Amino acid sequence: MMMHGSHPFSAPSSRFRHFSKPLSLRKKIPWWYQILDPGSEFVARWNHIFLFTSLVALFIDPLYFYLPVIGGSACMEIDVGLGILVTFFRTVADFFYVLHMIMKFRTAYVAPSSRVFGRGELVTDPWAIAVHYLRTDFLIDLLATLPLPQIVIWFVIPAVKNPTVAHANHTLSLIVLIQYIPRFFLLFPLNRRIVKTTGVIAKTAWAGAAYNLLLYILASHVVGASWYVLSIQRQYQCWKEECQKETNGTHSPSCKPSFLDCSSLSNPERRYWMQDTQVLTGCDPLNEGIKFEFGMFTDAFTSEVASSHFIEKYFYCLWWGLKSLSSYGQNIGASTLNGETVFGILICTGGLVLFSHLIGQMQSYLQSTSARLEEWRVRRRDTEEWMRHRQLPPELQERVRRFVQYKWIATRGVDEESILQDLPLDLRRQIQRHLCLALVRRVPFFAQMDDQLLDAICERLVSSLNTKETYVVREGDPVNEMLFIIRGQLESSTTDGGRLGFFNSITLRPGDFCGEELLTWALVPNSSLNLPCSTRTVKSLTEVEAFALQAEDLKFVASQFKRLHSKKLQQAFRYYSHQWRTWGTCYMQVAWRRYKKRKMAMELARQEDYYYSYVLDQDNNETLADYEDTNGGKSSAMDAHNVQHLGATVLASKFAANTRRGVNQKVAIPVLDPDANSLKMPKKLFKPEDPDFSADY
Repeated sequence: MMMHGSHPFSAPSSRFRHFSKPLSLRKKIPWWYQILDPGSEFVARWNHIFLFTSLVALFIDPLYFYLPVIGGSACMEIDVGLGILVTFFRTVADFFYVLHMIMKFRTAYVAPSSRVFGRGELVTDPWAIAVHYLRTDFLIDLLATLPLPQIVIWFVIPAVKNPTVAHANHTLSLIVLIQYIPRFFLLFPLNRRIVKTTGVIAKTAWAGAAYNLLLYILASHVVGASWYVLSIQRQYQCWKEECQKETNGTHSPSCKPSFLDCSSLSNPERRYWMQDTQVLTGCDPLNEGIKFEFGMFTDAFTSEVASSHFIEKYFYCLWWGLKSLSSYGQNIGASTLNGETVFGILICTGGLVLFSHLIGQMQSYLQSTSARLEEWRVRRRDTEEWMRHRQLPPELQERVRRFVQYKWIATRGVDEESILQDLPLDLRRQIQRHLCLALVRRVPFFAQMDDQLLDAICERLVSSLNTKETYVVREGDPVNEMLFIIRGQLESSTTDGGRLGFFNSITLRPGDFCGEELLTWALVPNSSLNLPCSTRTVKSLTEVEAFALQAEDLKFVASQFKRLHSKKLQQAFRYYSHQWRTWGTCYMQVAWRRYKKRKMAMELARQEDYYYSYVLDQDNNETLADYEDTNGGKSSAMDAHNVQHLGATVLASKFAANTRRGVNQKVAIPVLDPDANSLKMPKKLFKPEDPDFSADY
């Protein structure tokens, strides 16, 4: 009975999919009874492994063509050592084919009737899966899995009576070619499954180019091995024809077909035959007088490829196959034999198709790696034409070029915003947190915030790039963003609205921020739509990379998160704000100067008191004594009364002068106009009045 799983066809991260059952009734199922999800990570990884194994198997099978070798003069034999090595690797590859068939019996499939909407439902019944597999891919998989070459070379050929190398060569070549076809066509559904599950065969452009190049080299390997085995057969055919000419009553000793096998090298009759035979001279491609045509296989004997070691032989055949496919068979000098002509036609057609496919795929993959570079070059050329058309000054043109160059170096043409916008909201938040959280925490003011508030800020941060000597904002211009420096340095300066003789400048480094007027504006509950004006001029000293927080985003964060209104954060903002530091420094300077002036005034007042209290009293006493000496004692009482009246008058004039001086030195405390056009800031975040140094001098 067929059952349909309740889960849709998707790619879960788990190895196996346990299909729906109540949790309390679910039992632990042995792994050999579990049904695999075709979209699971385990099946996707196995498909990649089996694809690699299939390519290795396609590489191993043509190596059987190299088993026949020329072992001596006019004789052939089988390379047993190479046969054992190839058989071992072929058996290992067959083991993976067997595992692949077993996995197909335990892998669910999508019911065709459920593909109307979505990806369909999975059929998880083992019997239904087995029936579906037997009806579809089982026969091709079985033909590709059978160890036919091993059976033929180690069991069938030795069991044949009077086996010869020619018989073994023809039989083995036929078996390998027959089984190579299903193994080759098995790659196409495997590629489709991998693309359906993971999206692509190769995840990078270079991997895709290497994969297509590997397929082309594999085709060259097959062509080279086929050319070698056909060359051996052509050589054996020539020997056989010459041997037939010597198998008559007029020639002594007579040639026997068994003489062409290297197992008869120790035969005395063959040795005697070799002394008078014309087989070697009649089948020598270097002999121009022979009538036998070697055609395209001449190079195998003129270059002594057939009698070389395996490594030399293999690389020469691989080169021949690669050369023939790349040139579409134009360098092949074929004879008039039908088999050789057909082989040349296959090489020309296959080379045309494969080479065109390789060039197209390689061009696509390589262009994908340089597509952004070409786009940048086109954009840069358009920018140059536009600047020349608008006749921009040379210094502006140089600044534009520097910015375009710096932006390309920093981003490599990647539009991060468009990439992030295509992702789900939760994934976009996690990515923004990964990219920005550590950098935002470097700002001391943000280090005081909790994770929820930081996530909201990170979600709205955008990248900002500034080249050297670029004005980020000028004094008096509206502030539309806060800038958090990642790399580079900025100069922040102010003249206090153009006040004569006033200038303050600081350097902002990584971890600092500017545009803090925007935070004060955002914290006002009923702030106007007009953005606050900048109190400082910010200019980049080097190339600056930063994150920007727009005014609307900051206003939204401030309105949604009341945590931003806490007294602790506002105190931290005042402490780390360079504007507040500048204002505090100015007030400290003013207070110190006022203190010094008051102290100086008190010292002068003390000295005046001393002068009037002691010096004048002493002068008055001396004047009174002189007066008594000249006028006598008659008017002494009257003079004493006049002196006391004079001292009181002097003290009264001194008090009045000090009072007038204190009034003149008193600094009026400015009163805020509630009807002014400026923003109604909260009292705890109100900007302090700038100190007026002119009132102290």
